[in-house]
Amino acid sequence: MQYFVVMIDYGRRGREAIVDPEITRREVISRVTSGEYQNISFIHEIAENSVEDVTQAILTEAALPQVPPEDVDLQAIRMDHARDLRKHESERT
Repeated sequence: MQYFVVMIDYGRRGREAIVDPEITRREVISRVTSGEYQNISFIHEIAENSVEDVTQAILTEAALPQVPPEDVDLQAIRMDHARDLRKHESERT
């Protein structure tokens, strides 16, 4: 049997261990990415008779890609903004 323990730290209000044998690794990553799991103290993977700390690995997998500022197309953003302004202007009339 394999399952994950996600420890959430609520500060002064305490901690909560989320343990659900039905949740897969993919589901844990999905919940971290969506923000459902925040303030994570640790994530342990329990398999048979062993415990492995997989916190860093899962947080790395769940990380959203970072887009360097130089890769942002400012001209496209301005064109999109101008198009939106024209669209909303035509809706008013």
